[in-house]
Amino acid sequence: MKGRGCGRSWSKNCPADTAGPPKRERAGARTGDVRYVCIAMEALDQLLMACHCQSINLFVESFLKMVAKLLESEKPNLQILGTNSFVKFANIEEDTPSYHRSYDFFVSRFSEMCHSSHDDLEIKTKIRMSGIKGLQGVVRKTVNDELQANIWDPQHMDKIVPSLLFNLQHVEEAESRSPSPLQATEKEKESPAELAERCLRELLGRAAYGNIKNAIKPVLIHLDNHSLWEPKVFAIRCFKIIMYSVQPQHSHLVIQQLLSHLDANSRSAATVRAGIVEVLSEAAVIAATGSVGPTVLEMFNTLLRQLRLSIDYALTGSYDGAISVGPKIIKEHEERMFQEAVIKTTGSFASTLPTYQRSEVMLFIMSKVPLPSLHHPMETGKTGENRNRLTQIMLLKSLLQVSIGFQCSNMLTALPSSFLDRLLSAALMEDAEIRLFVLEILISFIDRHGNRHKFSTISTLSDISVLKLKVDKCSRQDTVFMKKHSQQLYRHIYMSCKEETNVQKHYEALYSMLALISIELANEEVVVDLIRLVLAVQEIAHINEENLPAYNRCALYALGAAYLNLISQLTAVPAFCQHIHEVIETRQKEAPYLLPEDIFVERPRLSQSLDQVVIELLFRQSKISEVLGGSGYNSDRLCTPYIPQLTDEDRLSKRKSIGETISLQVEVESRNSPEKEERVPAEEITYETLKKAIVDSVAVEEQERERRRQVVEKFQKAPFEEIAAHCGARASLLQSKLNQIFEITIRPPPSPSGTITAAYGQPQNHSIPVYEMKFPDLCVY
Repeated sequence: MKGRGCGRSWSKNCPADTAGPPKRERAGARTGDVRYVCIAMEALDQLLMACHCQSINLFVESFLKMVAKLLESEKPNLQILGTNSFVKFANIEEDTPSYHRSYDFFVSRFSEMCHSSHDDLEIKTKIRMSGIKGLQGVVRKTVNDELQANIWDPQHMDKIVPSLLFNLQHVEEAESRSPSPLQATEKEKESPAELAERCLRELLGRAAYGNIKNAIKPVLIHLDNHSLWEPKVFAIRCFKIIMYSVQPQHSHLVIQQLLSHLDANSRSAATVRAGIVEVLSEAAVIAATGSVGPTVLEMFNTLLRQLRLSIDYALTGSYDGAISVGPKIIKEHEERMFQEAVIKTTGSFASTLPTYQRSEVMLFIMSKVPLPSLHHPMETGKTGENRNRLTQIMLLKSLLQVSIGFQCSNMLTALPSSFLDRLLSAALMEDAEIRLFVLEILISFIDRHGNRHKFSTISTLSDISVLKLKVDKCSRQDTVFMKKHSQQLYRHIYMSCKEETNVQKHYEALYSMLALISIELANEEVVVDLIRLVLAVQEIAHINEENLPAYNRCALYALGAAYLNLISQLTAVPAFCQHIHEVIETRQKEAPYLLPEDIFVERPRLSQSLDQVVIELLFRQSKISEVLGGSGYNSDRLCTPYIPQLTDEDRLSKRKSIGETISLQVEVESRNSPEKEERVPAEEITYETLKKAIVDSVAVEEQERERRRQVVEKFQKAPFEEIAAHCGARASLLQSKLNQIFEITIRPPPSPSGTITAAYGQPQNHSIPVYEMKFPDLCVY
């Protein structure tokens, strides 16, 4: 019965012999009829399925030898038949492992079938699909059995993974020539690419912690060998499959492999490095939703290192660091493309991190920015200056990408002193682009309610309610932050306004920063200080000690008008609003070039008669202090002009105006002292004075050193009698002084009977020796 059953079903289970008669038949095909081979294999399959688990090992060796013979055949239908039998065997769960069974041949043969190049497209597709199914069967049979051959060894992974990727690459070809859905069943409609993807997902999903590296390395090598980083579409697709397939706690291992591969390709073409970085960007975003672990700073460190290398390559024109004499082998536009890819990756990955990790990343990036300081000298020479500038710009761009969308309720944790000091020192650089980046970074930190875009245009709106600002009460943490750092922020805003190289974007950023501080961080004290600051900026344009161009002076006038118009409506003090509106109306009639509507346009209207600006066109500090003082604001503080304190940062920032001699007027006076007219004149401290003080201190140190040398020499060479006499005289002097001190301090307290009345009726205490004093009986023991 079984024989007849096998005979009836052979045509159903045996693949059609579509390849015609082979040139040379092997193994079972030598019998002369392929049909008998199909019947024999079906019998083996049924015996295998009916075999008990305890005795299956006795039968498997013979079965696998028969399958191997079929796979060695040149006839495609026999190869497919052997594969189908092996897949059935792979799905059987064995209770007792086999210690001597090897699958090396099957891995090699199935991988070879995955790369089939048969002339007939349909046959080629069937062979490739059989190869993929065979590999899937090998993985299922061996992956969970530690006693079997380790399928994760590099010798196996180097065959399995490239075979699957090879079929993933040809998805377009397979789709374009696949049969129509009306002519194919559901099972036949599956393409090699889809089957390979499913097999790859299953393989990676079964990978343990220690096997991830062996599974990912062949992917990287395959992408390198076939130059698949430059189009990067296939590479991104591969790593999306990988990231969504591996276990979440293993995703950081994939990121580490990509980072190591990026370092290994640091001298490759910029397009290749850019492709790796973009793949890293996609993978990192997926990994951040799971577990990134310790690779956060490692990833940013690698990216920043690659950014520095790219800058060096662009400057020198070669990968060895030496300046290329001949034609450049590196294309600068490709390096710029790579740099932008790194910056984009930095921002996209940081946006997925929690707040505390994002703060650490920003501190880390800021620590890498080369800034002039006493402890971190910068590179000199033209090449060094170019490298410093490009590095500063690229790192600040990266920091800006990280800071966009950053939300933190506590500004003290978002902007710690170590971070803020370095960031603000960059705000005093000569380079206008660097200063603009610093302002935009600060704005990103301060804007926590999405008001930034509402101040993108500088204007004097008569009603700011149309802006629909989101305003919250200043929190206690914000108040503490402003008490600690407000003067530092004001000083840098003031110094930035004095820059000659400012353009419209700088003034827009300054206006946004002033407005956002007023909304996010302001209390009454901050409002008063901001008004004083803006009035001091108006004074810069009015006095013009910096010899600013006409545009810069008009821009400062317009900036002050826009901000005072905003803050007057925020404070809602009628008299204050009236004064501001009166000055604005006067400017509209007589000097429209002092308003933002005429300055911050494509063709600004300027005036050369800025030295004749009358007082009616200015916002008067006395008037503002008067009207705000009546509403409870600190009028004394409002009357005091704002004067910034100059620090070492100004000297270290390579600014021309600060590189010159700075005279500070140091006055010690009391505002409420009745002796103002008798105060001591101010002492002028200049560079020469400081230099003289340093030289004098050096001379004093030299004298002290010489005196000590003489004393040591005297004790070494003088006679003993002379040294003894000298020390004796000093000892006698010391003893006399001690006796005087003892006489004054160690004197017994006066007794009650020792009080006498001296002349003029004043009581006088008379000391009695201790031995003459009489003590009560209770004190005697």
